[in-house]
Amino acid sequence: MPDSGVSRAQQEEHIPPPTKTGAAPGTPASPSSPAARRAGLLVTLVLGGLTALPPLSMDMYLPALPEVTDSLRAPASTVQLTLTACLTGMALGQLVVGPMSDRWGRRKPLLLGMIVYVVATAVCAFAPSAELLIGFRLVQGLAGAAGIVISRAVVRDLYDGMEMARFFSTLMLISGVAPVIAPVIGGQVMRFTDWRGIFVVLTLVGVALTLVVWKWLHETLPESDRHTGGIGDALRTMRHLLADRVFAGYMIAGSLAFAALFAYVSASPFVVQEIYGASPQTFSLLFGINSIGLIAVGQINGKVLVGRVSLDKALGFGLAVISLAAIALLLMTSGVFGDVGLVPIAVGLFVLMSCMGLAMPNTNSQALMRTRHAAGSASALLGTSQFLVGAIASPLVGIAGEQTAVPMAVVQVVCALSAVACFLLLCRPWQTGAASQEERPAAAG
Repeated sequence: MPDSGVSRAQQEEHIPPPTKTGAAPGTPASPSSPAARRAGLLVTLVLGGLTALPPLSMDMYLPALPEVTDSLRAPASTVQLTLTACLTGMALGQLVVGPMSDRWGRRKPLLLGMIVYVVATAVCAFAPSAELLIGFRLVQGLAGAAGIVISRAVVRDLYDGMEMARFFSTLMLISGVAPVIAPVIGGQVMRFTDWRGIFVVLTLVGVALTLVVWKWLHETLPESDRHTGGIGDALRTMRHLLADRVFAGYMIAGSLAFAALFAYVSASPFVVQEIYGASPQTFSLLFGINSIGLIAVGQINGKVLVGRVSLDKALGFGLAVISLAAIALLLMTSGVFGDVGLVPIAVGLFVLMSCMGLAMPNTNSQALMRTRHAAGSASALLGTSQFLVGAIASPLVGIAGEQTAVPMAVVQVVCALSAVACFLLLCRPWQTGAASQEERPAAAG
């Protein structure tokens, strides 16, 4: 197994040299050297694959939801719980994996999680009942959480300040490809097989990504920076993080924005296909267009806005537009403008999804900038909060049945406006300014 030291990994060009203050001594290549650029590209692709796996697991499955309902003879609300179970698993798994990675390093917990993910996904492909499918989707989410939380922690290990914000926007470009192609792949897989074939494909993807991680992603957390305490130390660290009002504000605001996004993810297969009569291929196309919008805005954030506009201003603008789009969707779906058809609804969803490219990377960056020595625990809290709130929002969108899109719009409005309120009341961007980017010593636990 490769050595866990940072300098060894850099020498082998498997990870980029840290660009933040306090980089490990003896770094052989400057950040602008060809070797560093190659290493940076490689880690970007590996971390992008890890962050893409959760949306790939969710979105390839979306066009199959109506078929799963018929195949397993289960109501739509029960089948939607397969999404909720996966999200819940991803949320709870991060609380375990995050502190583990602070204590034992990033590599070992990640590899263990990937192996369990592969096994659970393979079992999902042969699930004979909705109940068993829900159970193993929960296990799939628990294991898949390793990729989510550790990829963010690795970014925090390597980068700081504006560079971290830019890297998160780059990750959004790569991970955003998954929502674009996943429904398309899922729809095409269903042309040759049934919904079970989608889980077979996901199993193969998991195997490939596990091998890539094993071969190319080396340890980024030196032993000198690891926590030696047990569960009590991890809980104290998380308590200190949650006591940080600004960190908690960014965490909750980002989680509520994610819930508005996942309300769309959970409801859109039924809204687009059942209510507006679109085919699975049309649904996949619309979903892909929305994901392209999210990617494009994320790249504008990372390549244009970062360094020119404060992260808080970009975040505030994104949350404001998300709120306006959600209100417009509520008015349209409730019949205020009559029967508007699919196109106006699709435009509203496109605007809402696109501005997530401003909300998600900036909330993560602002929160993680406040902690350096507990990146795993901080990343775990960010991810757990996002997925738990998303899991709560998922079943609410179908509470009024499959023939109305109003519950989806109501959930989106409530989440978006709550995110704005949280951002203003807890983060207080007009007061914190540059202080919002300072590290809070208590977070080190």
